[in-house]
Amino acid sequence: MNKLRELLATCLYVGYVPGAPGTYGSLAAAAVFVLAGRPLHVTGWLVFLGIFLLSIFALSRAETVFGARDPKPANLDEFAGMWLAFLAGGSSNWILLGVGFLFFRILDIWKPWPIRRLELVDGWRGIVADDLAAGLVAGLVVRLAAGFVGA
Repeated sequence: MNKLRELLATCLYVGYVPGAPGTYGSLAAAAVFVLAGRPLHVTGWLVFLGIFLLSIFALSRAETVFGARDPKPANLDEFAGMWLAFLAGGSSNWILLGVGFLFFRILDIWKPWPIRRLELVDGWRGIVADDLAAGLVAGLVVRLAAGFVGA
């Protein structure tokens, strides 16, 4: 069962690619979102719910399996946060998707207050909560940007 959790937690081992596993997990999420036809309605939210439930399963033992708090290779949380950024942003415009991606990564790396506090929650909740908060804020930025550009 730990191998299945590892496979899911690392987004099919994308988290082991050297460099920036969080960014690679976000890129994987963006690629799947685009390949799925940029689903912004019920389908997209159902997929997000599935990703969230997989996150609970896969990341509930991540700290034990990987031997670290919020382990770097476990990037399913970035995948979930990226989807939330796109869905909350509510736009399939390519430029706005890029803005959502960029802001999500900035917020996930920088972790301004209160996002940083969420990462301190124990277990899978802390691993996932900061990324979902970053995704939600990035989505709100996209909504504001869409209002300015009329998209």
